[in-house]
Amino acid sequence: ASSAVKFLSCCRYNIPVGLEPPTMADNITEKVLDLIASVKRLPRENLKPDSTFAELGLDSLDSINLIFEIENEFNISVPDEAAKSVTGVADLVAKLHEIIAADPASNSSSGSPASGTA
Repeated sequence: ASSAVKFLSCCRYNIPVGLEPPTMADNITEKVLDLIASVKRLPRENLKPDSTFAELGLDSLDSINLIFEIENEFNISVPDEAAKSVTGVADLVAKLHEIIAADPASNSSSGSPASGTA
């Protein structure tokens, strides 16, 4: 039994059959991968949801810059303990999902970051 995704050919496009639409976690994953690519100046296609920060070459300064970009992008505040505990993309996405779910108002487009002023 193969676990490959089946596709329906329609016109010139292959449409995945039987897949769920993207979830909020999937959207967060994509955005996080985009931000990592930007911070590290890596080709986006080289980044995977199961990549560890060590595999991506993120050092402590890169991690600080990434958290800053995430806070601005999602209009949230990531607690220091949460930032220190994540070791890869999947961990970070799970933590962001928790933070956003705990305070949905922080993800509104009010224009001011939840982290306040520095």
